[in-house]
Amino acid sequence: MRTFLGRLEDIICAICMIIMTSLTFANVIARYVFSASFSFSEEITTYLFVLLSLIGSAAAARRKAHLGFTAILDLLPKGVQRAIQTMSYALATFFSAALFWYGISMVQSQIFHGQVTAGMQWPEWIFGSFVPLGAFFITVEFLFLLIDTVSNKEGDAK
Repeated sequence: MRTFLGRLEDIICAICMIIMTSLTFANVIARYVFSASFSFSEEITTYLFVLLSLIGSAAAARRKAHLGFTAILDLLPKGVQRAIQTMSYALATFFSAALFWYGISMVQSQIFHGQVTAGMQWPEWIFGSFVPLGAFFITVEFLFLLIDTVSNKEGDAK
């Protein structure tokens, strides 16, 4: 399952980048060649950037690539390092689960109020669903890291 989720994250990130790059490039060409731009490109690019950022955060968690300051942590005994890392992963899991929960509430509110996007007049919940979707992936990745740390599958805490 971890491999599948990892590949899915990478595919979603690649698709977002391809669409964002293509739309932005086409919009620049349209502005210079036709002196007009696509009204929807900025909106779609912005929403895809949100999805890319959240899924990218999950991918970074999977690779243990989130920014960290370990100068003091590295001086501590391995057991203390592991305890601090366990607490860190537990807090990250809790935070991303809260983001998931409140993201679902946001989407429900958008559906209930019938909100639409400013430019394209599409239902806002379509793009709002990117928040709980991305938060789900982040939560799962941090939960895997927490389980690995607690069960000591990762070897030395780092």
